[in-house]
Formats: sequence, structure tokens, C-alpha cells
Amino acid sequence: MTVQVFGHKSPDTDSTGSPIVWSWYLNEVKGIAAAPKLLGEPNTEAAFVLKRWNLNKPDIIAGVDAGAPVVIVDTNNPAELPEGINNADITAIIDHHKLVGGLETKGPIDITIRPLACTATIMVDLMGDDAAKMPDAIKGAALSCILSDTLEFRSPTTTDHDRAVAEKLAADLGIDIASYASELFEAKSDISAFSDAELLRMDSKEYTVDGKEFRVSVLETTAPKLVLDRKDSLMASMVDVAKEDGADQVLLFVVDILNEEATLLVPNDLVKTVAEKSFGATVSGDTVVLPGIMSRKKQIIPNLKV
Repeated sequence: MTVQVFGHKSPDTDSTGSPIVWSWYLNEVKGIAAAPKLLGEPNTEAAFVLKRWNLNKPDIIAGVDAGAPVVIVDTNNPAELPEGINNADITAIIDHHKLVGGLETKGPIDITIRPLACTATIMVDLMGDDAAKMPDAIKGAALSCILSDTLEFRSPTTTDHDRAVAEKLAADLGIDIASYASELFEAKSDISAFSDAELLRMDSKEYTVDGKEFRVSVLETTAPKLVLDRKDSLMASMVDVAKEDGADQVLLFVVDILNEEATLLVPNDLVKTVAEKSFGATVSGDTVVLPGIMSRKKQIIPNLKV
């Protein structure tokens, strides 16, 4: 059977590109039939990457069959994976997030979770010398993943190793990192075609904090005004999105890539309390700027308090 390789729901560039990269490796190097899959529509940046490198968009799947062989990348959280994931035959996990727990496998598997900024960085390491065999399109996908996840090395999750791998890939491709990153972030910032609900779910993850269920959404952009101009309608839409998704509240952080800060929308007293207790912020209106906050994984989630 063909191994299905996929990342988390609401796929960003890493959860779109890394399944493609690892499927190439399994197929072309290991001789294992594999196919990349998505658990939703890729965001605008990921869609740009597919077009830029002439890569086919992976099929979108809603679930997996019992016993189907799968490799999970860029997450180990069952809440971000299809229902019934534990009935599949999970053969490997490659990730760079904290260990959540809850996944169950049919037997011993390969698990690689490393404190790096990007899944694609780990994949290049795991390939070893075989990484040199990657065609340009696969190298381009891997480079895009790293630049996206590190926000061109601005994110506090960035390690020297992520940077070194990205610089090697860029050199191989003859690409100027600054110029290409600008193209990525421009694509990421184009939100014109999306509804408020789509924006709130586009790059979001579910977390429980002190008994409260939060959908923590992040919009990384070089043009935060385009998002903040829609703040009233976004905050109104949070009510329905939270209700439909079984959450108590949607938290939306608009990350300004260039100014290295986040703006949190504050629609009610619950979010006001979260902002004050989690980030020591003083909230006087319906938004609050959080200087230096760039990473959901490293700076937002670990600090959330109610």
C-alpha cells in the first residue's frame, strides 16, 4: 500500500512542503511508494510555493482508512489530525513541536522530534548524503518551509542549524534568500480572497488552557493593516467560529514580520484577562500590541494563562 504523508490541519507552508519532500525521499531513495496529502486547503504562501516550484498540489483528504500506512509530519497532536488516526498504521513521525501525547501505534515506529524551527530542516538531516540528490523543486520546497517557519530567521525558534541548512539550499538553487523571502511574505500577506472565518482558521491550532478551549490563530504578514482594518468583522466572526469548532474563544494574533511584534484582538474580558496574565500587557482598547512576540510555539502557547 502507498504510504500517505501529511501534516496538520490548516496546512501552512511546512505542512504542505514537508509531505512533498518526504514523499520524494521515500519514493526515490528508499523505494517505498508514498504520496503527500493535505488536511485542508493550503494557505496563500503555501499555494505560492507550489506554483513557484511547479509542484502538484497534494490531494486533500478528510480521513484515513483503518490500517492505512501513514507518516505524520510537522505535528504529533491528535487534535490536528484526522479522526480515527489511531486506527491507521502510523509508521513514522517527524516533528519539531512539543510531545503532546495521545497517538497510538500498531507497533514500534521511527519517531524524530528535534528542537529545530522547521520539519524540513530535520528531513534534510535525516536524508544525510542523499539530500544532495533532491531535484531543484524539492530543494525549493524545503527552503520555503524553513524560511516560512523561521520568518526569514526572525523567529526566536530559529537555530543556527536551520539557517545553515537554508543557506546551503539557497546556494544550491542560486537564490537570494532576502529576495525570495520577500516573495513568500508578500504571498502570505494577501488575504483579500478569504472570509473572516477562513482567516480565523487559516493558521490555527486548538489548545486547552486552565479548562478553557482556545483556537489560537496566527496571521503572519508584512501588511498588518490589511488584517486590522477588518478587526470589527473578525471579532464578530469569532463567536460563530468558536461555537462551530467547540471552542470557548478564538485568539487572533496578527504577527508583523518586519516590525517583529504581534497585535492581539481583544473582543471581550476573557481575552483581556488572557493578554494581561499571559503577556503582562496593559489593555485599554480592542487591540493590544505585544512587542517581540513572533512565535506561537515558543512565545504564545507556553505563556497562555486565564
